[in-house]
Amino acid sequence: MATRRHHRIVIIGAGSAGVSVAARLRRAGERDVAVLDPSLRHHYQPLWTLVGGGRAPLEESVRPQDSVMPRGVRWIRRAARAVDPGAREVALDDGGTVSYDQLVVCPGIQLDWDRVPGLEAGLGEDGLSSNYLARTAPATWRFIRRTRSGTAVFGMPSGAIKCGGAPQKIAYLAADYWREQGLLGRIDVHLVLPGAAVFGVPEFARVLEGVIRRYGIHVHYGSEVTEVRPEAREVTVTDLGTGSTSTLPYDMAHLVPPQSAPDWIKRGPLAASGDPAGYVEVDRHTLRHVRYPDVWALGDAASSPNAKTGAAVRKQAPVVVENLLAALDGREPTASYGGYSSCPLTTARTKMLLAEFDYSGRPAPSIPVIDTVRERTDMWYLKRRGLPFLYWNLMLRGLA
Repeated sequence: MATRRHHRIVIIGAGSAGVSVAARLRRAGERDVAVLDPSLRHHYQPLWTLVGGGRAPLEESVRPQDSVMPRGVRWIRRAARAVDPGAREVALDDGGTVSYDQLVVCPGIQLDWDRVPGLEAGLGEDGLSSNYLARTAPATWRFIRRTRSGTAVFGMPSGAIKCGGAPQKIAYLAADYWREQGLLGRIDVHLVLPGAAVFGVPEFARVLEGVIRRYGIHVHYGSEVTEVRPEAREVTVTDLGTGSTSTLPYDMAHLVPPQSAPDWIKRGPLAASGDPAGYVEVDRHTLRHVRYPDVWALGDAASSPNAKTGAAVRKQAPVVVENLLAALDGREPTASYGGYSSCPLTTARTKMLLAEFDYSGRPAPSIPVIDTVRERTDMWYLKRRGLPFLYWNLMLRGLA
């Protein structure tokens, strides 16, 4: 018999967004909070780039889900399959339902491997990998170490993806390793990017252009990898402007799949009409749904036009909590999210460029005095040690 339950606040997803919001709600005194998520493990995904670059062990990126779930929160270990905002009800994968007074939607993003023929089938073998999966990130480092000559291809898809800098970070980590080993001159490194620039904020783009020149990387702007032939170790690169295609061989390749909202959100009423990516349609500042006032969304599945990063979630979570509590109290939401995000771009094996920006498209530095519009070694230690500490000990506990 299907189970029917009710909770005052229901959160879909126990990633960084869901756990952070749940912790903040508990700290605010909310007693009836439920989180829907079947996963028994919680991943700190930003570390996977360093795993793939040989700079961190995979085991540091994962902990048991019950170790990060806030005390007093009801954890329902089922997956959401649909939302009926009229009935204020979430359908679960076991046929049960959970009704709510307020709903927070943050199930994360979907990796659409099937949109690049040949990509998923070849992963983890014969030089082809991706840091976007925990199981294949270690293979990236293995393939980097094995590559002594030939061609290396690093690709980024068009459209919004989580951690938009990750596809190029691994290229710089690999190139710096090959430089250290005296091999870089024997390896033809290609970076396939869908945009007309290496980064959307000019101040940071100029720094990254210097990094690309330093390593001698060949950049294919306005292009993406549209097919992989693992048996031949070849990729098809399509020019997004002309539609013309070319073939690149590879001895190793790190590729990233196109991404979108989970299919069940795309098919449902929470998605924006006509948006093929299907993100939950929210006001970009309040993060409240534009049609359903008791629904909120943040993180990768929300339609707000910010970079999809953990740093964005850290700024979005307090806004959602403050506005949701106001709504429960019969008040209009006044907290506003300004689009802040940051991308800690590893440009070498001990250097990082901390790119911080907001909806204005300009740098939005959060660290006083320090010049972050350049590569820095101290920022490397922030990436490797400081940010993981912040995540596990402060952010997930609703303290940062």
